[in-house]
Amino acid sequence: MTSGLGGFAPKYQQIAEELRQDIREGRYQPGERLPAETALAERFRVSLPTIRQAVGVLRAEGLAESKHGIGTFVRQDHRLERRSRHRYGRARSDQKLLTSHLRHDIVFAGPEKAPARIAEAMGIPEDTEVITRRRVLYDQETNSPEEIGASYIPTDIARGTSLEERTVVPKALFLCIEDLSGKRYHHARDQWIARNATPEEAATLGLPQGGQVMHVIHTARAEDETVLEVSESIWPADRVTIIDEYDIEQDEQAPDVPSQI
Repeated sequence: MTSGLGGFAPKYQQIAEELRQDIREGRYQPGERLPAETALAERFRVSLPTIRQAVGVLRAEGLAESKHGIGTFVRQDHRLERRSRHRYGRARSDQKLLTSHLRHDIVFAGPEKAPARIAEAMGIPEDTEVITRRRVLYDQETNSPEEIGASYIPTDIARGTSLEERTVVPKALFLCIEDLSGKRYHHARDQWIARNATPEEAATLGLPQGGQVMHVIHTARAEDETVLEVSESIWPADRVTIIDEYDIEQDEQAPDVPSQI
């Protein structure tokens, strides 16, 4: 077995590199099933657990995906697209969830103290109580986790309502919050962060330790500047594309906060 990683790399990493090279060179095409674990174990003369580790690396990198009861396939080169400026209008039109193409699993709903990053976005003291809804979103066909998300809502809006229940709301959450608050979402701010996954995030998303994620903190305000919701979403960095389309300013303007890059 040869490997560009050198002889000191663990065997599963060397195997992952060879399979990665096979995919690059077209030996295994997008959508094609990889050989069975037993066949790979025979090819590389290693145990099944070692093969499973190697294939796990490919899944974490987005090169392969497992389909329950069928096998592991070379992943099609398709990333989820986030078009932030179009999401609200579409949801107002069809009355569906913002990510209706994914299966939502609400893992927590109820009061908790706002984390520091959320308190800063909301403009409230750290540890102020908010109503939190945490979720994991899955591909409906492969059942693979695609996104970790959470929404943080002021208690004066959501306390004692169905938003404290671990059930998927019947329409986009922002529409529910508008109904409860009597205010409409008017202005949004997205803060994007590229970073290493935490151990918990890596385990949930099937990433190797230290894998990269994209993390967005989305702050939505009413016309009177009241914060209606702060949400955050976390994706494996290699599975998402951010698309932002906008009109270009035609007049000279000095922004309040200039772009640094």
